Amino acid sequence: MMTVHAHPDDESSKGAATCARYVDEGREVVVVTCTGGERGSILNPAMNRPGVLDDMPAIRRAEMARAAEILGVSHRWLGYVDSGLPEGDPLPPLPEGCFALGDLDEQVGTLVAVIRELRPHVLVTYDERGGYPHPDHIRCHEISVAAFDAASDPDRYPEAGEPWQPLKLYYSHGFSRARMEAFHAALLERGLESPYGEWLANWSSDTPDPGARVTTRVQCADWFPVRDKALLAHATQIDPQSRWFLVPEDLQREVWPTEDYELVRSLVESSLPEDDLFAGIEVLAQERRAS
Repeated sequence: MMTVHAHPDDESSKGAATCARYVDEGREVVVVTCTGGERGSILNPAMNRPGVLDDMPAIRRAEMARAAEILGVSHRWLGYVDSGLPEGDPLPPLPEGCFALGDLDEQVGTLVAVIRELRPHVLVTYDERGGYPHPDHIRCHEISVAAFDAASDPDRYPEAGEPWQPLKLYYSHGFSRARMEAFHAALLERGLESPYGEWLANWSSDTPDPGARVTTRVQCADWFPVRDKALLAHATQIDPQSRWFLVPEDLQREVWPTEDYELVRSLVESSLPEDDLFAGIEVLAQERRAS
């Protein structure tokens, strides 16, 4: 399985427990990170120390290496430069040379080369909104979908290695309205603070709910502690006192013990809804061995 992410830390906040589960079950899992996260801010007050911001590229590389070790995954950098998250009204232009402004065809070819080298059966990325509308997340979606289609075509990027066709393409969906509502209600019932009240109050009726698109729920509550440990490895980005850690683990297990995905393309037969990203692939492998 290959998961493609925009920045270091995205792999730990989106589908990390699923990755850890599959690693423990003997699957090979590789995380591809498109950018180095060079323009990330210091989001953990404890890391707001002299020299940290100046050394952010090296620090984020070290954080990513530690998170990959915790999850048990292999890791590849695509080598592009973080675009940053533009803020203001009007929004400022993106910086020259950043990932989101790069040559799309070249970027697709770079990812195709990794796919052809590592030959994943399952590819996981973000939806067309990027999960949230960060320019690097949207570009990550664009190159991932294009590479899924191009990797098997011998006429596309012939210099990138022997063609290979991944069998399933998924989008990860972690922030459905139903999930937020379930956690919000459960926290209030326990008399605990909920980080979701403001989000729900501001959720416009015109805002699409990605949860409505979920086809596949992977049971992975036993790996939530591994996910959290990997998150904390990104010390510049993750505040241990932040909303990520306000929901007790036992409540998470009870209320929402899955990580959720949308099956976008499949070259194997599987029945929806699914509970496994590899559903249908083992059957195909058995058929090929028998033939």
